Amino acid sequence: MTESGDETIRLGDRYELGGLLGRGGMADVRVGRDLRLGRTVAVKQLRGDLAADDTFQARFRREAQSSAALNHPSIVAVYDTGESIDKHGSHVPYIVMEYVEGQTLRDILRGAENGRKILPERALSITADVLSALDYSHRSGIIHRDIKPANVMLTPSGQVKVMDFGIARAIADTSSAMTQTAAVIGTAQYLSPEQARGETVDARSDIYSTGCLLYELLTGRPPFVGDSPVSVAYQHVREEARPPSQLNPDVSAAIDNIVAKSLAKRVEDRYQSAADMRKDIERVLAGQAVEAPTAATAVVSGATAVAPAAPVLPVAGGARRAEPDPDDEEPESRAKWWIIGAIAVLLLAGIAFAIWKATDSPAAPIQVTVPDVAGKDVDTATRALENKKFIVSSKTETQASSDVDKGLVIETDPPAGEKRDEGSTVTLIVSEGPKQVAMPDVRQLQFKVAKEQLENGEGKFKVKREWVDNSADRGVVINSTPLVNALVDVGSEVTLFVSKGEVTIPNVVGQDIDAATKALEDLGLKVTTKDDPAAQAPDGQVTAQNPGPDTKVPPGTTIVLTVSANPGQDTDPADADGTDGGNGVLGVEADGADG
Repeated sequence: MTESGDETIRLGDRYELGGLLGRGGMADVRVGRDLRLGRTVAVKQLRGDLAADDTFQARFRREAQSSAALNHPSIVAVYDTGESIDKHGSHVPYIVMEYVEGQTLRDILRGAENGRKILPERALSITADVLSALDYSHRSGIIHRDIKPANVMLTPSGQVKVMDFGIARAIADTSSAMTQTAAVIGTAQYLSPEQARGETVDARSDIYSTGCLLYELLTGRPPFVGDSPVSVAYQHVREEARPPSQLNPDVSAAIDNIVAKSLAKRVEDRYQSAADMRKDIERVLAGQAVEAPTAATAVVSGATAVAPAAPVLPVAGGARRAEPDPDDEEPESRAKWWIIGAIAVLLLAGIAFAIWKATDSPAAPIQVTVPDVAGKDVDTATRALENKKFIVSSKTETQASSDVDKGLVIETDPPAGEKRDEGSTVTLIVSEGPKQVAMPDVRQLQFKVAKEQLENGEGKFKVKREWVDNSADRGVVINSTPLVNALVDVGSEVTLFVSKGEVTIPNVVGQDIDAATKALEDLGLKVTTKDDPAAQAPDGQVTAQNPGPDTKVPPGTTIVLTVSANPGQDTDPADADGTDGGNGVLGVEADGADG
């Protein structure tokens, strides 16, 4: 970001300065490098032409110390302060600050002029973050006094950063500022009325300036514009701003009320703290009613403006105001009462005629179909219903929903598609997000039982099983995710950790090899076999097992089965000996036959 021609400057042995980032009424800001920590910083130095002025030096040092005391995520952080000596031998104070990537709101608003529109919801969100920073600084005893788009940055991630805390400019920038001779600190388009009058300011002046900032974010222009700073300042003191909704139809009445309250001429009529204004903004974003009162408006020259009270002008020279003689006023008063009486008679006659007409032929009410606003936010749904001449109830109903995101409309009462009279009240039913229940305790239960309870219970959970090594009996639930009693969305997936356990080996000796193998494998065991050709048992029958029956082993253990491989399983054992018995008898019979 170094500009061509900018030379590298060093501040002591720690900071190296690069290109010029910006120039204000009191100081210049350059990009810098912290050589000790190896990070990019921004360095603000008192302007050279002011460095020799002890008053400016004292103010700059005092404000540097105040700024360094602020530590808030929406405030540009101050890392260090110090002094350098310029080529004229003057001591020039400087402030080392956080270097923020991004754009100022002034740059973003210039982009908005070319079609990059800022939505009202985003404008409110940005302003809420600015108010959070102001609330923190006010509680720390520091008033900004120069809130404007050029002093608020937006990072690429959308984070708001307020700059120049505590820097009350003695000379404002050349584009839109009051002069030093006016003894006013701040920029004309964002000045509070008390600043414009040169009066003492407090935190509520920052509220007014923030109202001007919000106004510009909503409409693309400041609340007051003029040919000179003086004419703009005059409007801040004497005139009322047009409601933002007249310049941007997307702005709701609730937002108009917030802007009107923040731009009140009397400090007593404004928000009394940044936190109060922020709460009203958060209510609008949440679809709730705001505390800012609805301002009475009057149409003037095609624009709606808050009607100011008539000023009381002092009488010059201390002279008393001339009062009419009561005797001179009496004839005029009598005539006045006759006129009032005549008007009253005419009004009564008009009312009687209107009642007669109404009772004589009542007009059928116009019916309108309730529009479908499901899935819309409260503000958008409200505008859609009001455009159809319905009145939206100020009290929204909430309902848990797994299908509609929190804060969006689920349905209306009466429902969409039904016909209702114009002017009927419609209630919005808004999602409060998925219903949540506490995770039940299913530990020590068999998985099958635990699964049935979770799937058929209040939570309607989707159950997933994960096997774990554990000494508990096989199939017993050891733990769960989420943990017991944690709040979980209805219908969520939960995982049960189930013990692999230890298996008791059954006695399968004497069983057919196929039946024995199935019995063992059903328990999660593995089976291998070896033949026993000398076995007396029928072929394929288990004659031995290892490990033996009733032994406890982990699932997956291999069981060795010894299986009979006797092919002569139907031969009499005595025949197999070849001695006495059948063979002997058969032999005798054979001999007899020969003889």
